[in-house]
Amino acid sequence: MEPESTPTPSTPSTESAVTTCYRHPKVESHVRCIRCDRYICPDCMREASVGHQCVECVKEGARSVRQARTIVGGRIAATPVVTSVLIGLNVLAYLAEVARPEIVDRFAMLSARLVGPDGLYYVYEPGHPSGFHAEGVVAGQWERLLTSGFLHLPPTEGTFGLLHIVMNMLSLWQLGRIVEPMLGRVRYLALYLLATLGGSVFELLLTDVNTESVGASGAIFGLGAAYYVLARRVGADMRTVNRFMAFLLLWLLLSAGLTSWQGHLGGLLTGAAVTLAYAYAPRTPRRALIQTAACVGVLVLLAVVAVARVSELTGGGTAL
Repeated sequence: MEPESTPTPSTPSTESAVTTCYRHPKVESHVRCIRCDRYICPDCMREASVGHQCVECVKEGARSVRQARTIVGGRIAATPVVTSVLIGLNVLAYLAEVARPEIVDRFAMLSARLVGPDGLYYVYEPGHPSGFHAEGVVAGQWERLLTSGFLHLPPTEGTFGLLHIVMNMLSLWQLGRIVEPMLGRVRYLALYLLATLGGSVFELLLTDVNTESVGASGAIFGLGAAYYVLARRVGADMRTVNRFMAFLLLWLLLSAGLTSWQGHLGGLLTGAAVTLAYAYAPRTPRRALIQTAACVGVLVLLAVVAVARVSELTGGGTAL
């Protein structure tokens, strides 16, 4: 009978020595994250100043780094994306109105007019006869205050024709690519829309009620005012800026007989008011809240003025 053999200790399995990525358990890995010390595969490695970090540690580090901000507290936006989108919307609206001219009649800035049974337009009167109906802001078409800023003169109409949209879009590009990076995208868009509304409200107040007006000029004058305010805020060389503002104001005067000076003036003043609130709000954690409140205040003021004017035109009743 053969003696029983003494069992020998088992050697460690080679499989137990294999380390794998904590995110991809099937991938062998021998590199550790320098922050959390977990194994990471090549797909999860992110180069650091020394060694490598995992994806989660990189994200955590990015959250702890203070993001750069513009002079008014907005996020840095090196590319004028909003300006490009606004130009695209204006061009698309122009192509639509060329294809369907009735778009201008429906969405241009118009305080009030009457449409007779024959389909012709008549001067607005509050107590109009039966068979006539009102059009414009007095008829509750409040969207005209904003949509008119994205329409332009048809190619063969008015003094400028096709040059109307060409000049406005060139001006928007020149100013937008300067102002948008200084404000950040959200504040820039709010400024643009409020300046558009400001121009339309001034037209509602000061223009003949039966006059249609279109164009992005109100918003562009608002951007011009923003450019001036921001240049002073950052201490820029004001010689070039002052020449630009002098030209802008001169154009406001000389073009009064050809364009809507009321819309230009309204956009200029609204843009200046909004940008002053942006630029000189206290640099505290509540700065964004103060700037938002200022924008809301401007919007409410414009709305109150518009409603009061419509109430005056309708003889005391307001169309909603």
